[in-house]
Amino acid sequence: MPRKVVDYTVDTPGRDQGKVFRITEMPASQAERWAMRAFMAMGAAGVEVPENVQQNGAAGLAGMTHKLLEGISSIPFELAEPLLDEMMDCVQALPNPDDKSVVRRLVESDIEEVSTRFRLRLQILKLHADFSGADDTSTSGLPSA
Repeated sequence: MPRKVVDYTVDTPGRDQGKVFRITEMPASQAERWAMRAFMAMGAAGVEVPENVQQNGAAGLAGMTHKLLEGISSIPFELAEPLLDEMMDCVQALPNPDDKSVVRRLVESDIEEVSTRFRLRLQILKLHADFSGADDTSTSGLPSA
């Protein structure tokens, strides 16, 4: 079964409004390693991580996407930076929203608002935590942040 893919349209006012980004699910092994590194870094930084979340790996993300982002913001930057960079590797730009066949890697000027980066990170976590929609490979947008 192919990895899940969604297109996210920025609907909040600002310089990024109307831009479309494609988010692609990480392979399971990468998502598991990412989640375990995040949980371990948070634990080492004294951030409380519920025990059942650690035991469930990436599946433990369900229902705690905001808490995970808050937890990552509580760890030292040198531990958080590779996690944050790897998240954005899931995102591509659709430079012409009317032609969704053209998809490319992000360049610095694609995202002009810090809030857009935060919303994209939230959508990335939601995509990886949405196991109920695992059979849905459509490119419809996720719920707004």
